[in-house]
Amino acid sequence: MATVEVKVPDIGDFKDVAVIELLVKVGDAIKQEQSLVTVESDKASMEIPASTAGIVKEIKVAVGDKVNEGSLLLLVEAEGAAQAVAPAAAPATAASAPVAAPAAAPVTAAPAASSVVEVLVPDIGDFDAVSVIEVFVKPGDAVKLEQSLITVESDKASMEIPSSHAGTIKELKVKLGDKVSKGSVLALVEVRGAAAPAPTVAAAAAPAIATAPAPVPAATAVAVPAHNPGAPSGALPHASPSIRKQARELGVPLAEVKGSGPKGRIVESDLQNFVKSVMSGAVQTLAQKAAAPATSAGGAFPGLLPWPKVDFEKFGPIERKDLSRIKKISGANLHRNWVLIPHVTNHDDADITELEAFRVQLNKENEKSGIKVTMLAFMIKAAVAALKKFPEFNSSLEGEGDAQKLVMKNYFHIGFAADTPNGLVVPVIKDADKKGIFQISQEMSELAKKARDGKLGPADMSGGCFSISSLGGIGGRYFTPIINAPEVAIMGVCKSSMEPRWDGQQFAPRLILPLSLSWDHRVIDGAAAARFNVYFASLLADFRRIAL
Repeated sequence: MATVEVKVPDIGDFKDVAVIELLVKVGDAIKQEQSLVTVESDKASMEIPASTAGIVKEIKVAVGDKVNEGSLLLLVEAEGAAQAVAPAAAPATAASAPVAAPAAAPVTAAPAASSVVEVLVPDIGDFDAVSVIEVFVKPGDAVKLEQSLITVESDKASMEIPSSHAGTIKELKVKLGDKVSKGSVLALVEVRGAAAPAPTVAAAAAPAIATAPAPVPAATAVAVPAHNPGAPSGALPHASPSIRKQARELGVPLAEVKGSGPKGRIVESDLQNFVKSVMSGAVQTLAQKAAAPATSAGGAFPGLLPWPKVDFEKFGPIERKDLSRIKKISGANLHRNWVLIPHVTNHDDADITELEAFRVQLNKENEKSGIKVTMLAFMIKAAVAALKKFPEFNSSLEGEGDAQKLVMKNYFHIGFAADTPNGLVVPVIKDADKKGIFQISQEMSELAKKARDGKLGPADMSGGCFSISSLGGIGGRYFTPIINAPEVAIMGVCKSSMEPRWDGQQFAPRLILPLSLSWDHRVIDGAAAARFNVYFASLLADFRRIAL
C-alpha cells in the first residue's frame, strides 16, 4: 500500500481557520469523503472530508491548530495501491515477509484499463415517468463527475440529472420527450483508468493482505424534515465540499436544507429528501415562494387582507378545471415581473399604409414559395433597428443593491408571444439582425407550429433581448404588456384600422397600427421611451429608414 497525504481542500475565502475537533485517530479505517476534522471560522464551521480511503497512519494537526487550503492533515495508507514484486525476490526481502507467497503466484501491478458503465437516473422521488425536456451531451463528449446530462420535468418542477461517473459518452439511451424513472439508463460512459481485476493470490498469502473495512450501510430516510424554508441565518451551511458540489449541480439552495448529520451537518440523504419534496410539490423553495401568486393568506405582501373564500356552489352549478402546466409556470413568472418591475407604458400610433401594401405585394409575388410574410416580421426587423439606436433597451439588470450592474447585449434575439391552446409562450428568433424578412417569417411559422403542438424546447424560448406581443389578429386598441424578465421592455401591438388623418390639405384614409411600449423605469426614463416609440413608428411608416 502507498502512503498518501490528505490535505485541506478549497474551503473558500478563509485564512487560518481553527481545528476544533478531530474525528479520527491513528489506525482508523476511513472511507473516501468521510469527515476527518472540523474547522471553524468566525462565520461558520465545516467538516473536512477524506480525499482517499485507507488506514490513518499519522495525524499532522491537533485541536487548536490553524489550517488553510493545502495544509497537511493526515498520512493515509491508501487502499488498492498495488505494488510490483520482482519475480525473483531477494532472500532478505523474502525472509522479512510475514507469510511468503509461492513463487508460482507473484503479485503484479494491475494495468490501467477502461470499462463502460451505465449512468442511471437517481432517486428523484415518487415519480413513475418524468419527461426528458433537454439533453446536454452527445456521444463522444467527455463528461465530468456530477456534470449535468439531461433535464427532466414533472408537473410540479424540473431538475437536471448529473453523471455518476467521469469519462466519455459512448451511447445515449434517452432523447427529448422520453419518459424516465428511477433506475432508467441514461447513457453508457467509458471510464478510463479503472483497475483491472487483481490476480488471485495463494491462500497462504492471505494473512499478509490488509482487507478493506466493511461497507457502511446506505443512509436511510430520517424523520427530521429536509427543508427549512425560514429566513437564512447568515451562516454558511454546514456541509462537506462534495455535498456542496452536488447541491450546486442539482440546484439545491443549501441554506434551506436542514441537516440530519452530526451537529446539523447536511448529508446526501438530506439533499435527496429535499429534491423529492420539491419535485412532488410538497414544499417550495424561497425563490419559488417569491414567484408564486398571492395565496389565501395574502401572499408575499404582509398586511394585505386575506384572499376571499367563497362557496361558489351555493350560488349555482360550477365546474373546476386544472390550470395547464404552461399557465401555472407563466402565471408565476408574470406575477413576479409585474410586482418587481416598475412598469410604465407609452402609447403611440404607426401609419403602416405603405408597408401593408408592400407586404401584400410580396406575398402575391412569392405565393409559390409557401412563405407568408406577416406584419410581425417587419416589426421584428424594426425592433432590431430601434435596439441598435437605443442600446439601453437591449440590456438587463444584474446583481442587487450597490453591486447592481447593467448588462449591455451585443446580440439581437427577439421574442414574440404565441397563443396556444394551453396558454401563452414566447419563442425567440435568434440573431434577427442577420436575417431577412423571408427567413424571419419562415422561422416564426415553424416556431408557432411547435408552440401549438407543445413541442417548444427551453432553447427555443431562451436568450431573448426584447419581446413583441401582437393582438392584431384579435382586436383591441391599446393594452399594457408585462415585461418578460430579465428583459427591460416589451412592445404590444393591437389591430390596425383605417382612420382619417390630416395630410396638410385634407383628411385621407390611413391604416393605423396602435403601439403600446412597456418599459422598466429602473433602466429607462420617459424621454428615451418616447423617442424609442416614435422611432419604431417611423420605421414602420417608411421602411426605407431601416437602411439608414
